[in-house]
Amino acid sequence: IDLICKTADNFKRIINQPIKKVPSLRDITIANLFFENSTRTKLSFELAEKRLSADVINFSSGSSSVKKGETLLDTANNILAMKVDIIVMRHPNPGASVFLSRNVNAKIVNAGDGTHEHPTQALLDAYSIREKYGVVAGKKIVIIGDILHSRVALSNIYCLQKLGAEVIGYSNSIPTTP
Repeated sequence: IDLICKTADNFKRIINQPIKKVPSLRDITIANLFFENSTRTKLSFELAEKRLSADVINFSSGSSSVKKGETLLDTANNILAMKVDIIVMRHPNPGASVFLSRNVNAKIVNAGDGTHEHPTQALLDAYSIREKYGVVAGKKIVIIGDILHSRVALSNIYCLQKLGAEVIGYSNSIPTTP
């Protein structure tokens, strides 16, 4: 997590320059597989990939063979046959990205899966806290909302605790200890 944050520091300087593109992912092809709608996450990934010089293809399940019953594994293998290196996936089913990572020979990035996790959002939140306060360790952080059904809340709990924060959750006005 610290390495990701330090790398983000370097890229933050780059995006504030007149030329915002670097060749870090040149010759890498990334497929964004989004099986549920998400404007901000999808656009954020695509913009980052392009700024890192990756070749990007976007997949939307609404206009694909998924409508005819094609499985997640079939879809991924069809896309990987096009020599894709990385799959960024958003899926409504919890654990879909873990399932895919165990069944295909490619790097899988979880861009949110069901009510399970949204690790990239948690990394962004941890980065923002670190940027504002210098460190995450030792901070007391309260997360309020429907924690049991929020992939962002759950990922934040895991990430922030790993970084040494004390996390308290309030779900439906009942204090919980995550």
